Amino acid sequence: MSAPLTIHYHRDFDGMVSGAVLAAILIDLFNDRVDWKSVNYDQRRDWANFGSGTRFAIVDFHFHPQAAYWFDHHPTTFLTPELRAAYQPSARWNWDETSPSCPPLILRHAREHWGYRAPERFQEMARWSDVIDAARYESVEQAIFGDTPALRIARALTVAPTPDWTDELVGAMTTGTLEDVANRQDVEKAHQRASRNRDKALEQFPPTVLKKEHDVVLYDASSSKIRRERFAPFYHHPDVVYSVGVIPTRSGYHITCGENPWNPPTRGLHVGELMEKYGGGGHKAVGGANPSSLEDARKIAAEIRDALVASLQEG
Repeated sequence: MSAPLTIHYHRDFDGMVSGAVLAAILIDLFNDRVDWKSVNYDQRRDWANFGSGTRFAIVDFHFHPQAAYWFDHHPTTFLTPELRAAYQPSARWNWDETSPSCPPLILRHAREHWGYRAPERFQEMARWSDVIDAARYESVEQAIFGDTPALRIARALTVAPTPDWTDELVGAMTTGTLEDVANRQDVEKAHQRASRNRDKALEQFPPTVLKKEHDVVLYDASSSKIRRERFAPFYHHPDVVYSVGVIPTRSGYHITCGENPWNPPTRGLHVGELMEKYGGGGHKAVGGANPSSLEDARKIAAEIRDALVASLQEG
């Protein structure tokens, strides 16, 4: 019997569903021994040695040539040209940068290569993963105040009580529906807390804006006293095309940048590729980076803002 497999998934809704779907498929089809653990950008520093001595899979995160299974949809997934050259589609690896999120890619691959028929609960998770990861919300109001099970779970993740809490939820997703997971007492408690934070964040956002001109809003919400809401810039400034902000994380500071899903640019830069220049990544419409200090984060955020303004003016 092969060694146990650890599925490393990106710690967001898209990644969690990806981890749960792949785990359930491997258990169901191959009777594999599987567990799961989240991975995040700070673990890329020694990427060549990631998972050394273990049997592992990676979903919704950077390509690794030692992964027994690997699925991703990020255009910035390959950290070096050598890694890009090492990738070839196979029965266990698949990359599709056109996929709005990762779970539909895994389900399609499993159907085509392994004859897997996904239950409706996984199809529903995949549909909502597309909505959440690609910001395909009907409106900014749905994005901020939406109350479906998937959106309640996604909001609850913003106040995860511990870094490994998502591992518990992945386990719940392998066997339950989105409604089952959303109705868990710990998820409901986190959702209520996150909703209060959301309301506070919307109230606190306006004073964080440093500059709003040329269809780009730049804000600094780096203070730990300020609550954060991803779509607050577009709720308060629906006319802008891009937002760039500095926010705190458990390990330091993060630059977040994205297009306004309800007022996107007709032409613009690839945000993920722009973030790659600063050690980050992402998609065409959204990306992030983790500078080494608050001073660097503020400096880089201003540079990104200037690059976006220049691209809009050229267009």
